[in-house]
Amino acid sequence: MLTIGNQLKAARALVGAEQLEVATAANVHVNTIRAMEASGPAPISGRAQNVQAVQRALEALGIEFLNHGQPGVRLVKPREA
Repeated sequence: MLTIGNQLKAARALVGAEQLEVATAANVHVNTIRAMEASGPAPISGRAQNVQAVQRALEALGIEFLNHGQPGVRLVKPREA
């Protein structure tokens, strides 16, 4: 589950996606992604439906969200060019 801003940044970095690309895929404004990432190590505050949409968009790019005591991410499948 996507829970903190740094987790979102890490997920984007793993797949090499820009903020605008994730925003478009999640059907949210790029400022929504920026605000989520700005929370850093704190929990993302925002509409649950937007957080879920961003999570689904990143999962479609091959990201798995981990929460085994601490939020994390891993690349399940390489991104297709």
